[in-house]
Amino acid sequence: MKKQSVAAGIIRNLLDYSEKRGVDRVSILDQVGLTEEDLADQDARIPLDTYKTVIRSCKLATGEPALPMVYTIDTRLEDISIVGLIIHSSSSMADSMMQLNRYARLMIEVDVMETGERFSVVPDGTDIWIVDNRPDPNSFYELTEVAFARFIGEFRRHFPDRPFALAIEVSHPAPAHADRYKEILQCGVTFDAPRNALQMDPVWLTTEWDVDQSYVFGIFTEKADALLAELEAEDSIRARIESLLLPLLHTGDLSADSVAEALGMSRQTLYRRLKDEGVTFANVVDDLRLRMATDYLNARKVSVNETAYLVGFSEASSFVRAFRRWTGQTPAEFRKASA
Repeated sequence: MKKQSVAAGIIRNLLDYSEKRGVDRVSILDQVGLTEEDLADQDARIPLDTYKTVIRSCKLATGEPALPMVYTIDTRLEDISIVGLIIHSSSSMADSMMQLNRYARLMIEVDVMETGERFSVVPDGTDIWIVDNRPDPNSFYELTEVAFARFIGEFRRHFPDRPFALAIEVSHPAPAHADRYKEILQCGVTFDAPRNALQMDPVWLTTEWDVDQSYVFGIFTEKADALLAELEAEDSIRARIESLLLPLLHTGDLSADSVAEALGMSRQTLYRRLKDEGVTFANVVDDLRLRMATDYLNARKVSVNETAYLVGFSEASSFVRAFRRWTGQTPAEFRKASA
């Protein structure tokens, strides 16, 4: 079982927001035994219990018991974590849920991620529910508030004229600020429910989102677009494959079968064409991952862990092993040498 933890950037962002509302930042840090240095690296892991204490201390200091929901509605996920950029690049609700479950551990890692999805989409008759599978949720009910407020806030921001949540069920008892739930979340809430779930409007399951799929990460758009243009200008089968793989790299779903289909050929023909150019499909994938990983690490705008996920690794440790195999260095050693 992995230790439950949260990215330091999540806590830092909450403190930034609370400080604007009059909170003594230094006092909160002292209370929980953290320093600004502990939060300097956005990817550093902080125990989940510490995050819980920070949230509850900020609630008391601001006098706002609904702070977790208010804060979440008022902030943009893409400003807090690269996970936001990934999710907002998705083409559909199904795609965004897949990406959320894949990358959520970059933000908060809880026990359920060892055995299954953090969030499941569950049909119930004609209703569709997003269920939070976090174990023992009532020990940290504010995290439930944050999770559902994040879904609602992101959709409200991008689709202000179309409601996302129709109803919410939470397993914790009604808190003193229960009347604020409907005001903030703008839907009915049932307390003491057997699960934590959000009923979404089914229309979202069939809605395709108008997003630019040329490349998904805003901070690297110029570099990636230039690479795509370069690849599309080449006539080799390898370049054509790389141009197809590049926008999908972060998903980890790099299937030779799907690439062959997109190119209008069989997998055997694809392999034969690559062999004629002296490479294998695995070589193409590895080289593209390495090229993009070194770009990310040199840019120094994302952490090593985030780089791992951006180039399609579900575990940072697997990325470190692969990077050492490719370059003879760990990603951290490479970044230090290139500084």
